[in-house]
Amino acid sequence: MLKNLILVFIGGGLGSVSRYLISRIEILNSSIPFNTLFVNTIGSLLIGIVLGYFLKNETLNSNYIIFFTTGFCGGFTTFSAFTNESLKLLNEGNLLLFFIYIGLSIIMGLGAVYLGFIFSK
Repeated sequence: MLKNLILVFIGGGLGSVSRYLISRIEILNSSIPFNTLFVNTIGSLLIGIVLGYFLKNETLNSNYIIFFTTGFCGGFTTFSAFTNESLKLLNEGNLLLFFIYIGLSIIMGLGAVYLGFIFSK
């Protein structure tokens, strides 16, 4: 159990630092928070790849899954930033951008997990 906690701690720290660095890059000058959309989509893709690879290669050590999915991807992706940015768009009266951002986040997240799963098989 302690080993799993350490794996989650290290993976989560690396994921959080990676997310922070990406958030400092101005991807597009837009009202839509593309950095969070990008991070959450890439994190979804990584989870799909790791889980798909694990199912294909059952010999993969579960430590890798804990480190990458719960740790790194858990620290890298951020539902709290997604909901905060969605609420900000809503409070600013940007209903169209609000729905576009939510729709893109869900569609791209699910699509990325699926693609990662397919690519790794």
